[in-house]
Amino acid sequence: MSANLEVPRAPEDAVWRFRSLTIHDGPALAEVRAAAMRPSLERLGRYDDTRVRQRFLDAFDPTCAWGMERDGRLIGCVALRPEGDEYWLEHFLLLPEHQGQGIGSQVLAIMLQRAGGATVRLDVLQRSEARALYDRFGFEVDHEDPVDVFMVRAAAVGGGHPTPRRRCRHP
Repeated sequence: MSANLEVPRAPEDAVWRFRSLTIHDGPALAEVRAAAMRPSLERLGRYDDTRVRQRFLDAFDPTCAWGMERDGRLIGCVALRPEGDEYWLEHFLLLPEHQGQGIGSQVLAIMLQRAGGATVRLDVLQRSEARALYDRFGFEVDHEDPVDVFMVRAAAVGGGHPTPRRRCRHP
């Protein structure tokens, strides 16, 4: 399976927009990650100011990811990485002051549309408020450990046809 590298479009009435990312966006997005994940990590007693940023920087691949911005400011990101016949939704982050406004729902709907009916997997922290969003969109628990809940949204009945055209690598 390959990924559509074209920058997605936000809904017409959205107060935010998608933009492409480069490796140079990594440090700014690591700050977004620290702010977005801090409450969930603190609930688990696992927040580490350095580790939360470094884990993002170690795994960040901008070739399958897009930023979300509002008024010219980077407020979040999301990645949709192909793996075999499935996708992994990764680095789905949104600054806390932009949560609860429907942006996450809009972004998730667009990513699922991009997956074209294929199975989509993700992992979310135990006790994360984001879990309710995934539940609303039909994700189910696959398995879990003391820190993470691994969720899956099974392929559409009839095996939808993915829309992506290229792998997650720049030409």
